[in-house]
Amino acid sequence: MNERHSLKFAALLMKVGIVGGTGFVGRYLIDELQAAGHSVCTLVRPGSESKLQLVTGVETVAGDVFDERALRELFDGCDAAIYSVGILREFPRRGVTFEAVQFQGMRHTLAAATHAGVSRLLVMSAIGAKASGTRYQTTKYRAEQVALESGLDVTVLRPSVIFGDPRGAMEFATQLRNDMVRPPIPAIKFFPGFRPKARPIVMAPVHVEDVARSFVVVLEDADSVGKTYELAGPDVLTWRQMITRVGESVGRNKWFIPMPIPLMRLAATVLDWLPFFPVTRDQLTMLEEGNVADPDTLEMLVRREPKRFEANHLRYLAE
Repeated sequence: MNERHSLKFAALLMKVGIVGGTGFVGRYLIDELQAAGHSVCTLVRPGSESKLQLVTGVETVAGDVFDERALRELFDGCDAAIYSVGILREFPRRGVTFEAVQFQGMRHTLAAATHAGVSRLLVMSAIGAKASGTRYQTTKYRAEQVALESGLDVTVLRPSVIFGDPRGAMEFATQLRNDMVRPPIPAIKFFPGFRPKARPIVMAPVHVEDVARSFVVVLEDADSVGKTYELAGPDVLTWRQMITRVGESVGRNKWFIPMPIPLMRLAATVLDWLPFFPVTRDQLTMLEEGNVADPDTLEMLVRREPKRFEANHLRYLAE
């Protein structure tokens, strides 16, 4: 921790620069930061201006995470920075890779924040980030490490799969609805190995408002510096349970076809470069691993009962 800035952040109203503020989670971060009295400046890629059309009181800087000038302008006068950038699949021909977006983007952000004298940095990572894993997991982990070693006052947050009203973006439950529930065919029930009765795939979905609230709480907490928090929702659900709950939210009952992940991975080996193919090999590997953590951490941060993956919090799927 940078001792020059070992202050009680809760005593300050900060100006926060966000990289990733036009994304699904980013717009909820803006809401929570403003509700807490902080001011916000966010980077906006050309063509993404409409994503903030309903947001007021936010400064914007045109540019992307590879634009040194834009990043320095973004952080000029800021007290804190949030890096909330990530992708779920790569498009190498367009330069959209995990290495570029999740790791190199972090390095550019650190350089610009340091140049601007920003002392506080929050990093959006993911449960499952590790040194040896999928490209998604390893680039998230390397981004965490380079941030924690930067000399800034860094806190890392690792959410599980995030759900909530996407406000025109794409999120976990919406994708399940579109890919698994709405089509007039049975839903796929993935399972590890080739035995349908093998251990189930389990996840602990976390609501986007709880994720955003957690960011604001740790931003204001000097004791969180140097720590990593895993944010898992209160319900540990199997793949089938999640699809069933999504189906209930839109009034549809689904039949299921068992699908061994190794067989789906074989198909993905040939087809996952196609944008319409629903899953990549890396996504299947992470699905097989599951996505859970101690739910008490989230409840401790949001200071109330976290939102559950159930009908009253999935109403947006029926709209």
